[in-house]
Amino acid sequence: MIDFPHMIPYANPIYFIYLLIALLPMILTLLIKGKRWAWYQVLVTLLFLYMSFGGEDWKQGVALIGYVIWQTILVWFYFHYRQKKNASKIFYLAVFLAILPLVLVKVMPFVSGHASLVGFLGISYLTFKSVQIIMEMRDGSIKEYNIFHYIEFLLFFPTISSGPIDRYRRFEKDVENPPTPEKYVDFLGKGIHNFFLGFLYKFIIGYYFGQVLMPVVAKIALKTGGFSWELVAYMYIYSMYLFFDFAGYSLFAVGTSYLMGYDTPINFNKPFLSWNIKEFWNRWHMTLSFWFRDYVYMRLMFTLIKKKVFKSRIVASNVGYFALFLLMGVWHGLTWYYLAYGLYHAALICLTDAWLRFKKKHKEHIPSNKFTHVFAIFLTFNAVCFSFLIFSGFLDTLFFK
Repeated sequence: MIDFPHMIPYANPIYFIYLLIALLPMILTLLIKGKRWAWYQVLVTLLFLYMSFGGEDWKQGVALIGYVIWQTILVWFYFHYRQKKNASKIFYLAVFLAILPLVLVKVMPFVSGHASLVGFLGISYLTFKSVQIIMEMRDGSIKEYNIFHYIEFLLFFPTISSGPIDRYRRFEKDVENPPTPEKYVDFLGKGIHNFFLGFLYKFIIGYYFGQVLMPVVAKIALKTGGFSWELVAYMYIYSMYLFFDFAGYSLFAVGTSYLMGYDTPINFNKPFLSWNIKEFWNRWHMTLSFWFRDYVYMRLMFTLIKKKVFKSRIVASNVGYFALFLLMGVWHGLTWYYLAYGLYHAALICLTDAWLRFKKKHKEHIPSNKFTHVFAIFLTFNAVCFSFLIFSGFLDTLFFK
C-alpha cells in the first residue's frame, strides 16, 4: 500500500507532483470528451483530503468528518423546513448552529488555553459556505437541495484550506455542465498560467520577503526597540510577504480548479493599485470581502433601515461598517491586534465615504487628474501596509513582550 505523506495544500513543491499525476486522467477526459468521471473526482478528493488531514493530523480528519456530517444534516433539515415555513427564529437558530463549531474553535483557546477538538484546517471557509447556503435557502434563491452536490461543494479540495470562497449555485452549474473541449482548452491555459505565476509569487518572491528579509529586519527592529526605521521596513516587507504568499496560494487553488474544469472565482486583483480603501476591499481577498458584504453588511443594513434604528442612512452605514470589520477581526482571532485591525479598516472606510461625499459636493474645486490618482494610490497603499503591521502582531511582540 502506498503511504502518502502528510502535506499542507500547496506548501511543498512535491505536493504538485502528486497533484498533476492525479489530475492527468481528468485533464485528458475533459480535453477529449468534455466529461468528468464523478467517481474519479471523488477518489482524488479523498486522496488529497487524506494527505491534508490524515497521518499525524488524524484528529483534524476526524473533526472534518464530524463537521461535514453536522452541517449536512443541519442544512438538510433547514431545507425541508423552508419548503413549508419561514420563521425568523428557526432561520437564526440554523445560522447559529452552522457557525457554532467555528465559534468553539475561536473561543476555546482564549477560554481554556487549549485548541478545540472540533477544529481543522479550513473550518472557517467551510462555515462560510454552509451559512451562505442556509441564507440563500431562506431567501428562496436555492430551490433544490442535492446532498451529494452539497458535500462536494464543502469538500472541494483545491480551495478547502484557505478559499477562494465559491458560491453554491455557481459551483453546482459547473458540476452539472462540464466545459466543452474547446472551452476547456482556455481553462487549461489559464490553469497553467496560474501555476507558473503562483510559483513566482509564493516560492520565489514570497519566500524572499518572508524567509530572507523579514527575520533579519524583525531582529534589528526588536533590538532597536520602539518606533524606528527598521519597524517601517518590517511593515513594508511583511505586507509584501503577506500578499505574495497568499496570492500565490490563491493562484494555485484557482489554477487547480481550472484543470478540473471549474471556474472558481479569483481572490486578488492588483490590490496595491487601489485608489481608496473601499476599492482595496474590492480587490483584496475578494471572495471573503464579497461574502461579508453580501451576507453580513447588506443584511444588517436592510434590518437597520427597515426597522428605522437610525434616522440617518449615513449613521446606519457607519455602524454597519464597524460591526462588519469588528466581526472580521474577531474571526481572525480574539487578540487586541486583530480587533484593532478591524476597527482601523472600519474607520478608514467611514472616512473614505465622508471624503467621497465631500468630493461630490465640491467637485468643481477639487482637482482630479493623473497626479491626484497616483497620490491616492500612494496614500491607500501606506494606509493598508500600516494595517498589516497591526495585523502581523509584531507590535504586540515589540511593545508588550
